[in-house]
Amino acid sequence: MSEPHLHVLPDRIYPFDARGIAKRFRHAAIFGALDALQPGETMRFGNDHDPIPLLNQLVQRYGDSVAIEYRQREPGLIVIDFTRK
Repeated sequence: MSEPHLHVLPDRIYPFDARGIAKRFRHAAIFGALDALQPGETMRFGNDHDPIPLLNQLVQRYGDSVAIEYRQREPGLIVIDFTRK
């Protein structure tokens, strides 16, 4: 039996495209995905706008245990890496 595809890039980066998730479920899905990360793993988050309120919630919830790094900031596409420390 073959291993299931985990949709992970070779450097332990898991893509997460929030644009395909209904807005009322987004924050819960993001928190769940971050909770599932192991130390050293990254969720590469894509969104159609800069999620400033979400980032504030993440800092309150995770503190220094999750690093936040913008990878791309363009109108219509924001890409942020969230790395579990």
